[in-house]
Amino acid sequence: MPIGPVLVVGGGVVGLSLAHYLTAAGIEVEVVERSGLASGASWGNAGWVCLSHSTPVPGPGVVRYGLRSLGRPDSPLYLRPSADPRFLAWLWRFWRSSGESTFRRGYAALADLNRPTFDLFEELADAGVDTTLRRPGLVHAFLSADEARHHLRIQQVMASGRYDMPEDVVEGDEAHRLDPALSPEVRAAYLVRGEGVLDPRRLVESLGEVVRDAGGKVHEHVEVTGFRTVGGRVAGARTSAGDIDCGSVVIAAGMWSSRLLRHFGLRLPLQAGKGYSFTVELETAPEHSLYFGDRRIVASPIGGTTRLAGTMELSGDDRRLNWQRIVAIARGSRRYLGRWFEDQDDLPTLIRDPWVGGRPLLPDGLPVIDRLPGRDDVFLATGHGMLGVTLGPATGRALADYVLSGRRPPVLAPFGFR
Repeated sequence: MPIGPVLVVGGGVVGLSLAHYLTAAGIEVEVVERSGLASGASWGNAGWVCLSHSTPVPGPGVVRYGLRSLGRPDSPLYLRPSADPRFLAWLWRFWRSSGESTFRRGYAALADLNRPTFDLFEELADAGVDTTLRRPGLVHAFLSADEARHHLRIQQVMASGRYDMPEDVVEGDEAHRLDPALSPEVRAAYLVRGEGVLDPRRLVESLGEVVRDAGGKVHEHVEVTGFRTVGGRVAGARTSAGDIDCGSVVIAAGMWSSRLLRHFGLRLPLQAGKGYSFTVELETAPEHSLYFGDRRIVASPIGGTTRLAGTMELSGDDRRLNWQRIVAIARGSRRYLGRWFEDQDDLPTLIRDPWVGGRPLLPDGLPVIDRLPGRDDVFLATGHGMLGVTLGPATGRALADYVLSGRRPPVLAPFGFR
């Protein structure tokens, strides 16, 4: 049981989920967020809660695909060359992690952590969190039947009984009828039933409200600039709003986590996997979450609108929005959704909330959810990549058990420092 308040640095899905479980256990908690709640990677993502797409980013063929993207900034996976030796070392480790056996071990670890996800979301709703979660299922849409079957076979093998997969794809004119938003150019598709989608911004805001109602304190627009120690233990954090006393710290600050760790003499090889999204109002909105397999673009029905998201841009620590990447998503979606725009010059008037976010990625694609080496008062949860919304409650629950008991839950064994 922690001595004194627990300070959670980071007001995204992971940090607030942890804060909820700690306050529910009667622990005094303070959350510090350098911007507003849901302002980071928790805000503009696709809002998926799913089992079938919870995989590490590095995998067989990914590096080869990324190398083909050099010089093609409209590619779904874009590598921008950099002479930064840290970035090059990260790419080397990423390549080393992309083998079949490493990928399968990572996938199995994520699947085990993910196993209680939907039950945990139900418990959050029972606790008063407005999760906004719906489970309409996920339609995978393709322009080629061969490509659709290839993806389906891979997913059937990976599912291994963990979730239900269809036996075959739907072809021809029946394919685009799986969802009313799909265009006749979609020639093959399949539906994974039960997969979920939610409004990530509302989820995070509601988690913050529930934490406050339970007695937790949530500080927005407050930046942690350092830590105060007494007798080798954390006794407080120095922030832009003054000192905050605490007995232990959990760093769950996404890309900012690596900077905070330097105060404890640790370096974490985080890179920003930049993702883009925007919102549009389509004449015919999707009823399911949609995955456009040939282009690696997703469409999510959120709040009566459609959020289009995609791309994985590895270009170093660069948070600028590249409009060309937004255009690439829009153009790539048109064959699947029909001609919802005629000319790309029309896009600024059709698109709302264009967003870019740096999703925190470690070279092996797995998060770190662990206690800092040699300490029992500082914990870390970051590196969730594109899975922060899906894995937020599961991470928060398992890490709360670790903080409360001092014993690492077995499900967290693959997610230690490495």
